[in-house]
Amino acid sequence: MRFRSNSPEGTEQIGKRIGRCLRRGDVVCLYGDLGTGKTTLVKGIASVFGIPARDITSASFTVIAEYPVDPFFYHIDLYRIKNSDDLDSTGIWDVIGGDSISVIEWAENLGEITGQDRDIIRIWLTDCSDNTREINTEGIDEEAWNNL
Repeated sequence: MRFRSNSPEGTEQIGKRIGRCLRRGDVVCLYGDLGTGKTTLVKGIASVFGIPARDITSASFTVIAEYPVDPFFYHIDLYRIKNSDDLDSTGIWDVIGGDSISVIEWAENLGEITGQDRDIIRIWLTDCSDNTREINTEGIDEEAWNNL
């Protein structure tokens, strides 16, 4: 599915719609250049689980921010990850999937992720100009989306 957002508020609203489609075990991989609205989208997704937008910040220095809500929510930022050794040292493989929901910024630094216990949702954000963002999604249950 493809969406356009003309403001940070619009991007956050799209995030809320995405969040309502998520279920335990989902892994959301976000792709896009710096400044395309990935963290803003995460704020919208997280709000569905009762996490205030002010608590969602770029996790570039902490890599994995965890929120003890139901289901457990992880905001992962791989901006500073340079290789597989860096990635493995984060403990990411211990937190994604299972009963939690994980949203991963800079997923291009993750490599290929697969697994039968993980439902992978991929979202590409593109800066089109003047605060306009194109948001393309893959892996969201379209029936669930259309029932929102």
